[in-house]
Amino acid sequence: MTTDTSEKGLERLICVALTGSPCDPGAPRPDLAGETAAPYGGSGWIGGAPGDYEREYCVDLAQLRAFLQATQPEVAEALDLDHDGPTRRKFLARLQGEISKRGVIDVLRRGVKDGPHHVDLFYGTPSPGNAVAGERYAQNRFSVTRQLRYSRVETERALDLCLFINGLPVATFELKNSLTKQTVADAVEQYKRNRDPREKLFEFGRCVVHFAVDDNEVAFCTHLKGKASWFLPFNQGWNDGAGNPPNPEGLKTDYLWKRLLTRKGLTDILENYAQVVETKDEKTGRKKATQVWPRFHQLGVVRKLLAHAREHGAGQRYLIQHSAGSGKSNSIAWLAHQLIGLRKGDATVFDSIIVVTDRLLLDQQIKDTIKQFAQVSATVGHAGQSGDLRRLIESGKKIIISTVQKFPFILDDIGNEHRGRRFAIIIDEAHSSQGGSTSAAMSTALSEAGAEEDDETNEDRINRIMEARKLLSNASYFAFTATPKNKTLEIFGEPTQPDAPAQPGGQTKHRPFHSYTMKQAIQEGFILDVLRYYTPVESYYRLVKKVEDDPEFDTKRARKKLRHYVESHDHAIRLKAEIMVDHFHEQVLALNKVGGQARAMVVTSGVDRAIQYYHAIRGYLLERKSPYRAIVAFSGEHEYGGANVTEASLNGFPSSQIADMIQEDPYRFLICADKFQTGYDEPLLHTMYVDKVLSGIKAVQTLSRLNRAHPQKHDVFVLDFMNHADLIQEAFSDYYRTTILSEETDPNKLHDLKAALDGHQVYAPAQIDQFVDLYLGGADRDRLDPILDVCVAVYRRDLDEDGQVEFKGKAKAFLRTYGFLASILPYTNAEWEKLSIFLNFLVPKLPAPQEDDLSKGILEAIDMDSYRVEKKAAMEIQLPDEDAEIEPVPAAGGGGQPEPELDLLSNILKEFNERFGNHPWTDRDRVLRAISTDIPDRVAADPAYRNAKRNPDKQNALIELDKALTRVMNGFLRDDTELYRLFSDDESFRGWLTEKVFGLTYERPAGL
Repeated sequence: MTTDTSEKGLERLICVALTGSPCDPGAPRPDLAGETAAPYGGSGWIGGAPGDYEREYCVDLAQLRAFLQATQPEVAEALDLDHDGPTRRKFLARLQGEISKRGVIDVLRRGVKDGPHHVDLFYGTPSPGNAVAGERYAQNRFSVTRQLRYSRVETERALDLCLFINGLPVATFELKNSLTKQTVADAVEQYKRNRDPREKLFEFGRCVVHFAVDDNEVAFCTHLKGKASWFLPFNQGWNDGAGNPPNPEGLKTDYLWKRLLTRKGLTDILENYAQVVETKDEKTGRKKATQVWPRFHQLGVVRKLLAHAREHGAGQRYLIQHSAGSGKSNSIAWLAHQLIGLRKGDATVFDSIIVVTDRLLLDQQIKDTIKQFAQVSATVGHAGQSGDLRRLIESGKKIIISTVQKFPFILDDIGNEHRGRRFAIIIDEAHSSQGGSTSAAMSTALSEAGAEEDDETNEDRINRIMEARKLLSNASYFAFTATPKNKTLEIFGEPTQPDAPAQPGGQTKHRPFHSYTMKQAIQEGFILDVLRYYTPVESYYRLVKKVEDDPEFDTKRARKKLRHYVESHDHAIRLKAEIMVDHFHEQVLALNKVGGQARAMVVTSGVDRAIQYYHAIRGYLLERKSPYRAIVAFSGEHEYGGANVTEASLNGFPSSQIADMIQEDPYRFLICADKFQTGYDEPLLHTMYVDKVLSGIKAVQTLSRLNRAHPQKHDVFVLDFMNHADLIQEAFSDYYRTTILSEETDPNKLHDLKAALDGHQVYAPAQIDQFVDLYLGGADRDRLDPILDVCVAVYRRDLDEDGQVEFKGKAKAFLRTYGFLASILPYTNAEWEKLSIFLNFLVPKLPAPQEDDLSKGILEAIDMDSYRVEKKAAMEIQLPDEDAEIEPVPAAGGGGQPEPELDLLSNILKEFNERFGNHPWTDRDRVLRAISTDIPDRVAADPAYRNAKRNPDKQNALIELDKALTRVMNGFLRDDTELYRLFSDDESFRGWLTEKVFGLTYERPAGL
């Protein structure tokens, strides 16, 4: 008999692993009353029968009856579970009602009351040495049923697998098999389309989790909502990215049923992780419940930390590098709760848990987690000063929450007065930019520990505290961060070879105890890639400039705004504000980003600039007759226009309401000055406009405000007026393994691609128009496919192999390039849009050439645009996969764009106007920009010239500058023939330009 590679074969495989038996529907079973565990093999699960499932009440009656008769015989007899009468029906109705109201998690934990009876429905993990509790736990009935017919209406519909605990369903499975051309994505679609959330089994809280599984990946959902169901990956990760590693012992996904869904593993999740959290909207008073199931890395890090702390006790240091979007708040809350009861032998490992955070959200999540298991007021306390810690400890508080500002006093209290106690100190990233008072308070608190460094983050400050004070031997430190610095790694990281001698120079490499990378978070869809559509204003300008004379485009607005970019300061603010507002309306709102709910953040360099932007954006919104408005965010009171203003006086509502108000219309723009740039999680943020120098971790943290996922959020966009792409790329390189895509994509490339595609005559313009009209008009699919199929037939018949390769490759390149340019250009092109719609449907239908040589599959692999830029970026920023080592930060610091030499620049422009102002320039502002900015920047980046500047011979540097300038100006032959011709023909102009560029670039530090 051949191997069963069908879905049923996968069902059998899972059942054999859990129960030791294939659990074939209809197969005879042993007597349930005496079956307390799997009769042979497996991991202690029992095979259930589809016929035992009561669809009306959503219980496996046979398993529920067997459990109650074995553990609570008097209750079972009183409920008359053996007979289908009023008593049993009344109890089952009560049970299903309680689950509908409270959720199965709470019902399993606390049982139900029915008349005079309290009915326990699950016995939890026994404490060590408690034999009675151990016997009770062993009587729990974990069962798995194949092909469960769940529907009361469509009676033939069946789930592949359903897991039960004591007859109550806790998890469902839809299985797929890649060998039969179906994947986890098909399982997800099956849940969304074929599993009606109105069915009682699929109502909120009835089951804890719903799994979509194939032989490569796992996804889960805690609340089925039809097409709106949000499935998240539940994979181990592979090569610091998504997916699962090869498994030499079996399927890639068998960790799910072999390691995680064992009796012990599932019990742990139900007792310590899974929960229903209820939140209340303060404005409407409405309550919203969310069911939580841990993600794989959350489960992994908490379990790994607990195991290590149990074995090694207090006095350890742990660095957890988890990306933004990894759910650190829940991980910290689950860890804090479980550290309370952590024991080694007869003794507790820690007496108190101290959580250091500035996030109110984390404070609430800890309370929500504790609420599931204990009285919050008796367990959690807040320490604002040293006396508070002493008082909270004496009153029996196990979890004590403090802020970064108070952290030094907490350390003093522990070190001086409580040396005999053992503490776990959990340090959250201190996201304090939402409150401007933090910096001053922190400086005061740490004055004895050392001077404050420039542009110091709270992570830096915590590091200084640790360096100034020896880490306590009676405390373990659990440090969570998405972006660990060198100091953080050295203080909290673990040595790669703890027993090896120090490396030359006294350095020892350290690494995080556990990591969940930005790469994996992006690939798994937990956060979005903020660098994919990052565009400096230079690129934006060049993109627009290349199509200025093309009659197909309405470039008047773009040309009018961008050509005056280098004019006076106030005017530049107005022009940039117009660019921001126009772009947001035309390329974000008009494209229905985030389901029409998109918000934008404007990042400014200071309070004065933020207020200027607020007035400029506010005025232009009114001028456009836009229904939307802006909010400004800054700290303190500032003078503007002869009056003192605050954010509250400008916005018209208290500062504490900013985060809530930006979620509501008419507010769409959040203009910030050093607020909301770290630690602010708003999934509706889609677009960021940056007018502030950013470098290093500040750049990563600021741009990462956009990365929060939302079911309707598929991309984000950054337009940066101040920073160079290479500096942003450098900032992300230590924490991010992707590239900056399409940095200087030429819009003319779309003209070229379209002309090439048209030339193959696979389609006719009339076909595109017809297809788009039908599609946008909502026509049935059977009216669309004939048009596509005709084109596919032409593709097959008229194009040879090379023609097919070229056509499909260029079609994919067009789709990718247009997808990028459509997001950034402030004008539209109907022909491009229509072709894009058409090709999106045509390309998947185009077959690969029928061949067996090495070119087979090339059409699926090639992508002209991404190949070019990814290759470049891989050489510049790719980190070794086997070691996430971070290089030391240069002692001199820096990394941002230098301030322009205003006097020298003014002299250059003045002299240029005097000497060459009479030249009949076609676009005077464009030439000024090239001379003052573009040409010096390109010359400064020339490798030979940069190398010459490192030597003391200034004359040699001048020689190399002349060569570099010539190379740069040769490039202008294509971009600006007018400027190139003057440089080539006018010796006076050439000499003047050489002198000025040398003056601007010779003293410029390398790399800037």
